[in-house]
Amino acid sequence: MSVRRRTERTRYRRRTRIADVTTAFVGIGSNLGDPESQIGSALELLAAEDGIELLAVSTLRETEPVGYLDQPSFLNGAARLETELPARELLERLLAIEGRLGRVRGEGPRFGPRTIDLDLLVYGDETIDEPGLTVPHPRLAERRFALEPLAELDPDLEIRGLGPVQALLAELE
Repeated sequence: MSVRRRTERTRYRRRTRIADVTTAFVGIGSNLGDPESQIGSALELLAAEDGIELLAVSTLRETEPVGYLDQPSFLNGAARLETELPARELLERLLAIEGRLGRVRGEGPRFGPRTIDLDLLVYGDETIDEPGLTVPHPRLAERRFALEPLAELDPDLEIRGLGPVQALLAELE
């Protein structure tokens, strides 16, 4: 795995703070077209959303595909944000951004190539299990490409029901 570059963290910071917020972490990935540009566009759209403040973006990492292997390598990272939106509405905004960037969910093989992938990984300390929304992300503990960016953004992060992000990473060794 190679580390591509660190996205400038202050670039997305808004000048006003949101009241009554939840800290959430979003996984970001792309392996079609120009992945770095796709991720940049997704972050700009995310930062422009009402009710969301994009606080930090991890280093972007080149990673091998998981599940469906016959595809290009991915560029992956994560974003830390604060939001006043409920988890379901945040997820809907993430899916809408994917759609604006050309992603059509349900097309192609599961875990196949994609222009952009925005996954709600962690939403505060909540555990949610509803149709179409599971938080923490159901495969988070199995995915180094998601855990490493989380550990970079918050080394002391405790993921409800899973444990400390550092311990989850150690289990993957």
